[in-house]
Order: sequence, then structure tokens, then C-alpha cells
Amino acid sequence: MEARVGGGGGGVVVETGATRKLLQQSQSQLGTVSQLLAGGVAGAVSKTCTAPLARLTILFQVQGMHADVATLSKTSMWHEASRIINEEGFRAFWKGNLVTIVHRLPYSSVNFYSYERYKKFMQSIPSLSSNGEDIKKDICVHFVSGGLSGITAASATYPLDLVRTRLTAQRNAMYYRGISHALQTICREEGFFGLYKGLGATLMGVGPSIAISFSVYESLRTYWQAKRPNDSTMMVSLTCGSLSGIASSTATFPLDLVRRRMQLEGAAGQARVYKSGLSAFGHIFRMEGLRGLYRGILPEYYKVVPGVGIAFMTYETLKSLLARSDSA
Repeated sequence: MEARVGGGGGGVVVETGATRKLLQQSQSQLGTVSQLLAGGVAGAVSKTCTAPLARLTILFQVQGMHADVATLSKTSMWHEASRIINEEGFRAFWKGNLVTIVHRLPYSSVNFYSYERYKKFMQSIPSLSSNGEDIKKDICVHFVSGGLSGITAASATYPLDLVRTRLTAQRNAMYYRGISHALQTICREEGFFGLYKGLGATLMGVGPSIAISFSVYESLRTYWQAKRPNDSTMMVSLTCGSLSGIASSTATFPLDLVRRRMQLEGAAGQARVYKSGLSAFGHIFRMEGLRGLYRGILPEYYKVVPGVGIAFMTYETLKSLLARSDSA
């Protein structure tokens, strides 16, 4: 029995003879354009579905930047959601969603596609090739491939990620009026490299986050389908994707919080608070304590379960459909 898992295989194929070989071949020969399309659409669908929770997470993450810690409001997630509805309107939950999609399409495409390529390259190395027989080698391949693909995608699309954070963090005052206006304003007021504020902190978080997500996902999926090969591929993808997202978010949330705050450094003409990602981490821990590093974790958890699950399930489904279409 061979399990082709996660981003690389599009689902475990438990077949025998010619049928098994044909299905595996069609999946492995999925074209570049099809992989990019599946990855991009999966990311856009996932982000749109979870946009309200994503905005709540960001608002909580940046809550202590320009406020006295002692006076920080201890509002609950539901109280903040009510404030958004009353002060900004229901549509404000999707504030910045357009740039999220514009960012997510290329990000997810590059992420999933480069993961396929990195994994294929690493599996071609004799010392790492196990054909599913050595779980330690498989985890190493998934972990490194996931980290490298995350770093590649984040670096290629970083300015859009920064603009997304600034648009999403806006409340009633609209300093940035859209994607192009934000890009022009940042370049004019902060210089070209203002578009890359917090890149170091971002790469520190993205690599481990994607690596943990992919490695946990593929390991769980391999184990599940080895034990229960007849279970629905969609159900397996959704469950394993959600669990991998929880593990990843828990481990890397402090880095994500530092990333968001660094991206807002000097935004809208406000004074700088942190000198670097490392100083930001120390400042937050010193002034706000350990809880400050996990500010906004609750809506993040609520977002992760459906968000990561939808992304993986959509990707697997589209890739399977595209593979059948290409082989028809």
C-alpha cells in the first residue's frame, strides 16, 4: 500500500493493478497551471469565509501598540464584534478582504506549487527517499519543504501582505483608501523599503508555521488512511487540515503578533514603537506579559479550524478534478 498525501499526492489511492497506477500517474502529472489555480482558489475561498474572524484577530493583536497597557480594554471577542457592527457596519468585517484575495491568490499558488517542487526535489535525494517506509524521513521532507515554500511565497508577496494588515487594522478613520492608495502612500511617506517592514519577523514565523502545518497534516493523513483507507478523502482532508492548523497557530502565534505590529510601525504617521522584531518581542513580553504575546488567540483558533480545513479540502478537491480533466 502506498499513500500519496497532502499537497503532493492529492489523496491516498488504495487500489491495485492498473487502476491504482493510472490514478497515481494522473495525480502526479497535474500541470503547473492546474496546481497554481487549485492553490490560489483554495486560499481565496478559505480567507473569504473566515475574514470576520481574521479581522478580529488582527484588531486584538495590535491593541497594545499605542495605548497604555494599564488602560487596555478587556473587551471580549463578542463585544468587539458588536462594536464593529454598531460603529462600522456589518460589511466592515470584510474590510481589507479584497487585498486579502489579491494577496492570497499569488501567495497560495506559489506556496502550494513550490511545496510540490521542493518535496519532489528532496525525495530525489537518495538519503531522504523512503517510498513511505520511513516515517522519520517523510516528516523531515514535509517539514523542510513546507518551510521553504512558505518563505518563498511570503517573500514574493510581502508588500501586499503589509497593505492587507494596514487596511484591515483601520477602524473608523480611513487613512488608506485602497490597495493602490496604500502602496503609494507608504512609498511616499516611508520609502520603498517601508513596504517590507517586518519582513524578518514575517519570515521567522512563516517558515515554522507552514512547516508545522504541512508536516502535521501529512503525517496525520498518512496514518489515518493507512488505518482507514476507505474513509472519505474530503473528511480526512478537513479533519487533518484543521488539526494541523491548530498546532501551527499555537506554536507560532507570538511571532505572528510581532509580525503584525511591525507591519504597522509608522502607519498613518504614528510614532515608531519598536526598533526591530527582537526588540518588539522583548517589549511586548516586558510590558504586557506572556498573555500579551497571545492577544487575539481565541478568534485565531475559531478561524483556524474552518480556514485551514477549507483550504486543504478545496485544494485536494480541485486538484483531483483537474487531474481527471487533464487525463480525459
